[in-house]
Amino acid sequence: MRDYIRRLLIAAIMALCVSLLFLGGKQTEASMQDSKEIKAGWIWPTDGVISDTYGTRHGTHKGIDIAGGLNSPIVAVEDGVVGKSYYSKTYGNVIFIKHPNNFVTVYAHLNNRLVNEGQVIKQGDRIGTMGRTGESTGVHLHFESHQIEWTYDKKNAIDPERMLGNAEVGVAVTGGMASTSDSLAASTNVNSDKSHYIVQTGDTLTSIAKKSHLSVEKLKEVNQLKSDLIMPEQILVLH
Repeated sequence: MRDYIRRLLIAAIMALCVSLLFLGGKQTEASMQDSKEIKAGWIWPTDGVISDTYGTRHGTHKGIDIAGGLNSPIVAVEDGVVGKSYYSKTYGNVIFIKHPNNFVTVYAHLNNRLVNEGQVIKQGDRIGTMGRTGESTGVHLHFESHQIEWTYDKKNAIDPERMLGNAEVGVAVTGGMASTSDSLAASTNVNSDKSHYIVQTGDTLTSIAKKSHLSVEKLKEVNQLKSDLIMPEQILVLH
């Protein structure tokens, strides 16, 4: 009798495990489908070169950085409503947009903010210009995406590349209404792009200025550098 009961219990446990695996697979499949739908609708927020990706700096970097020229246009990746538009000590000039698909996107270190809280935004609308305000070492856009809402600890942050498309450091991307596939197909190595330069170990502003036929003062002005200090892998705008 005991053996019979034991066999029934084992059979019941196995059936439960199979059911859980089946449900888990269905949920994963649904999540992947949702991600694909979002990815097909989003556009890149600006023109520039990927200078940092999600999850770097020991996992504390919860967005992607796109380096470009000072005052390059920043556009909304999707329709939405401006949740916040203000100056932050860390983010600098920053804009938060709430989207109908339960996502919030963040656009940080802007030189100028062109929209106000509560304003309705369409995909591709210009919302600001690229800068280096707040805690920033160079001209770039810091872009984040969060599920449901943005929180101080960024627990809801997800990798923006899931919606925008895969890109690595040094890849050029195109904002506006251009598709992700078009922008990635047109990508080039940043060092062969005459408008940008990746700082190498041993480089100085003087040596880069000579290579680029620019003055040190012009390099500092274009990149809004307050000193001659530069770091390896930092991306400098040349034009």
